[in-house]
Amino acid sequence: MAMSVGSSSGDDELNSTINTTPLVDVMLVLLIIFLITIPVINKTVKVSLPKAANIATQTKPENITVAVDSLGNIYWNNEQVANRDQLIEMIKLEAIKDPQPDIHIRGDSNTRFEDIGKVIYSIQRGGVVKVGFITEPDRGIRGSR
Repeated sequence: MAMSVGSSSGDDELNSTINTTPLVDVMLVLLIIFLITIPVINKTVKVSLPKAANIATQTKPENITVAVDSLGNIYWNNEQVANRDQLIEMIKLEAIKDPQPDIHIRGDSNTRFEDIGKVIYSIQRGGVVKVGFITEPDRGIRGSR
């Protein structure tokens, strides 16, 4: 950032170098304005997101547990179900009860999502409204560190 006002010899020469300091200042101000306004300009659809709370499930005797093991076998309260048609018939019998019992799905961590999806579809076809998933609580252990 050098600027010569005059020469010591008394010759009046013009300095032909460009002073870039004001240019850099303006660019920094524009960059700061740009960084501040970008998050405000984000256009998203306004939706009311659900609030999640991890509440322990209260197991009632009338609740039904449907388990799916890693091979895709289905269990109704610890008894193996022969096929999905039998599962649907069992669900239909429970769906007519008043109050309708909850169905809790326990899926093995190695189960294919397709097998769990088929169970959910069967429950929907059977007419039961309340379905929940049983999971292990996260204890903060993520493998060896």
